[in-house]
Amino acid sequence: MAVNKKGEFDPKEIELAELAKAISHPARIAILKTISERNACICGEIVDVMPLAQSTVSQHLRELVNAGLIKGTIDGPKSCYCINWETFKKFEMIFGQFFNKAKDFEDKRNCC
Repeated sequence: MAVNKKGEFDPKEIELAELAKAISHPARIAILKTISERNACICGEIVDVMPLAQSTVSQHLRELVNAGLIKGTIDGPKSCYCINWETFKKFEMIFGQFFNKAKDFEDKRNCC
């Protein structure tokens, strides 16, 4: 049986990996792009602009909601979504810290 060793990593590394996983599908990137281009919550038209079935779009939306990258409201059969800018800013900061730290070692690399 496989053992999950995620807990042995730094919480910041886990958080970065979870956010990266949430945007690891092109459909999720397209959904985020579509929602962020609007200046309001977007409802059913997400399905209209995606080349995917409604059920598939719903699965991707659920992943983005679970990661906190978007917020949604459900009113009967109607669902509306918008960007969760607090999480977006946190995501940008965490990724920025990761890349900036990696760049600190750029001049010191000893690799092929």
